[in-house]
Amino acid sequence: MDLYKIVEDKLKALGIRVQIMEHEPALTTEQADKFIEGIEGVRTKTMFLTNRKKRNFYLVIMDDKKRLDMDSFKEIVGEKQIKMASEESLMEKMKLPAGVVSPFGLLNNYDKDIKVYFDREIMDEERMSFHPNTNEKTIFINTEDLMTFLKSIGYEANVVEL
Repeated sequence: MDLYKIVEDKLKALGIRVQIMEHEPALTTEQADKFIEGIEGVRTKTMFLTNRKKRNFYLVIMDDKKRLDMDSFKEIVGEKQIKMASEESLMEKMKLPAGVVSPFGLLNNYDKDIKVYFDREIMDEERMSFHPNTNEKTIFINTEDLMTFLKSIGYEANVVEL
């Protein structure tokens, strides 16, 4: 099934209205930003992380201009080591290729074994932007609606200082 269609269908079922921008494939946040210039909403980056033994997985969402302090994050989650998860793990856990990671990939995480963390700094923003399981679209969703979406699919949004 079309991975974007899964997102679209779930949002419609929840009655969540979003703004969709279609564009050329964007492989980096910098490229994506060029396609959505001038549209209200925080530009996010979503990272898929794992521990050394690849047993625990984390989705970290923050402003795309900010850098993640891995040492700080590993303290927050109580791990000895944290690293970017491999493309293989991303495909296995969320059925997504690199460059398309977003909270919408959690729809494909049948094991429900990914913990979600948001940087507190972006939680006051009215809207956030993400790739909806494709890098040919950018979706703008109200932050409150994103929390509703996550809860509806069985995920808790952990808000932390990153």
